[in-house]
Amino acid sequence: MSENKPEGKRAARERLAVERERQKAQDKRRRTTIVGGAVICVLALAAVVGVIAANAGGDKEESSGPVVAPKGAAGKDNLAVPVGRPGAKATLTVWEDFRCPACKQFEDTFRGTVHELTESGKLKVEYHLVTLIDKNMGGSGSRRSANAAVCAQDAGKFAAYHDVLFENQPPETEDAYGDDARLVTLAGKAEGLDTPAFRACVEQGRHNSWVQKSQQAFTDSGFQGTPTILLDGKNIYGDQSDPLTPAKLKQMVEEADQA
Repeated sequence: MSENKPEGKRAARERLAVERERQKAQDKRRRTTIVGGAVICVLALAAVVGVIAANAGGDKEESSGPVVAPKGAAGKDNLAVPVGRPGAKATLTVWEDFRCPACKQFEDTFRGTVHELTESGKLKVEYHLVTLIDKNMGGSGSRRSANAAVCAQDAGKFAAYHDVLFENQPPETEDAYGDDARLVTLAGKAEGLDTPAFRACVEQGRHNSWVQKSQQAFTDSGFQGTPTILLDGKNIYGDQSDPLTPAKLKQMVEEADQA
């Protein structure tokens, strides 16, 4: 019996050691589970906060406020900005996006002729502003520049600022017009436009909902792209087999004026 006592004590110590190791392993697994669960909860909370923040940011960027038309707006639902003598016999309807390179090309080619015809009283132009590039490439420059342009309309400076925006158009892939400060700086190129009232209009996005409504009208119209140019309701631009030129535009307007 005495010979077995040391072996029994050793076996007992071994069992105790095994039990301690088992307990340690259980405690470690428990701590891991608790920490892992806490991490998951933190991540889940962060995800919820992120979604809320993203939604809040989207609401700020995509205004859902009342539609505020600019001063002197014309056409259906007051979605056109008119330039020229109201009684002119010919009406040029222009759908444009200030981020659109093809729109800049049209403006660079026809700006002088359009100015000549409007200043002579033979032509009135109805500008419709859209946000096609924002939709296709992301960003907010189309919307923000359109809002700024109609803020200029409120100040009676639309035509001048419209030209400034196209003359200084950034590359299509750069959303430089998504920066209100840039739009305000460019207002300095249109005499008398850079005022506290204009800055507030730009920074508050006063006409954002109007711009969005204009874009929806463009979508509903079935037009395929910008610029879309109509003379007295007829699409006169984009036909490669019979391209429009400044001389042709002038001739058509003068014929309408004499009719």
